[in-house]
Amino acid sequence: MSGFSGFKPSFFKFFKEISQNNNRAWFAENKPRYESEVCEPLLAFIEAMAPRLERVSSHYRAIAKKTGGSMFRIYRDVRFSKDGRPYKEHGACQFRHALRKDVHAPGFYVHLEPGQVFFGGGIWTPPAPHLLKIRETIVDSPVAWGKVTSDKKLKEKFGGIRGDGLKTAPRGFDPEHKHIEDLRRKSFFLMQQGNQKLAGSEAFLDTVESAFMATRPLMRFISHALEVPF
Repeated sequence: MSGFSGFKPSFFKFFKEISQNNNRAWFAENKPRYESEVCEPLLAFIEAMAPRLERVSSHYRAIAKKTGGSMFRIYRDVRFSKDGRPYKEHGACQFRHALRKDVHAPGFYVHLEPGQVFFGGGIWTPPAPHLLKIRETIVDSPVAWGKVTSDKKLKEKFGGIRGDGLKTAPRGFDPEHKHIEDLRRKSFFLMQQGNQKLAGSEAFLDTVESAFMATRPLMRFISHALEVPF
């Protein structure tokens, strides 16, 4: 596999075109483009991130495989969706913890589509038992959680922790708790915005690594809450 030198305009052009032609006939005709203009650079990026991810945490994996690796498939699961579009209109990859292989595990994420590039880390809609563990750890370690949320680099790069939340306090938790806003969250993540020009250069690797490094206070806390090493 050749080295990563940036996501070229053809990468984003493919997704712009599929957003206007999201059907199986168009994709079948353009699948060679998908392989060369999307898969190859994404896999090269993942491969180039592997040693950088090792510096962030030795317990997260960058696996450069089209199936069963860090790259998300382009095919949408439409079985339970009213949206019948068969293909995703963006490229993405997730670097997951070695002990947890599902998409809802803690991990680092990179999202690339025309007009929208972002990257960071956290945990997205974890299963109820895992979410409960995170909430209980916040309650049991309020000082440690306060250090996470007030971390200077974290706030500078991301503006703070994000994630959709409940309208009221979760059952069994004090609605007056000092961290109630975070206890209501159903996801905990940090995302830095980028752009197509940045993603199109080799410097994108340094920027993503720097963002991943800045997520470490949150990722360490989540890993501790879920009893997995960081």
